[in-house]
Amino acid sequence: MKAPLVSPEVGRFLRVARVARLGTADAGGQPLVVPICYAFDGRHCYSALDAKPKRKAPAQLRRVTNIRENPRVSVLVDHYEEDWKRLRYVLLEGRADVLTEGEEFTHAIDLLLEKYPQYRAMHLDRRTGLVIKITPERVIEWSGAA
Repeated sequence: MKAPLVSPEVGRFLRVARVARLGTADAGGQPLVVPICYAFDGRHCYSALDAKPKRKAPAQLRRVTNIRENPRVSVLVDHYEEDWKRLRYVLLEGRADVLTEGEEFTHAIDLLLEKYPQYRAMHLDRRTGLVIKITPERVIEWSGAA
């Protein structure tokens, strides 16, 4: 089993941050960036397509069709403050997979339910749904304090 790419400090930052931006691109290279709620387990980020209103079924959303065409993704987690010495970001570059069932799917849902009370309130479902799994292959971090 490979060691995680992220340092303990970066891992803490990724676990406590509330929102990230997921960057995908279709087979032709057209980019798409969307905000996501996610959970990080030390090795992977997981993001569920939940019950919030959407224009299409989850499997038809552009981020999902992009991942199926081109699994290369980026996830940006950042922190902003007016004191620019406290600015920070972590950029994860890697591969995404779409999970719809199984042990890892359930693990991801459990992590998301633990992190976000909103998911508990909307009864995020362990039996149906869709989770995007991001496996980082490269980690870039930056801090204004550096």
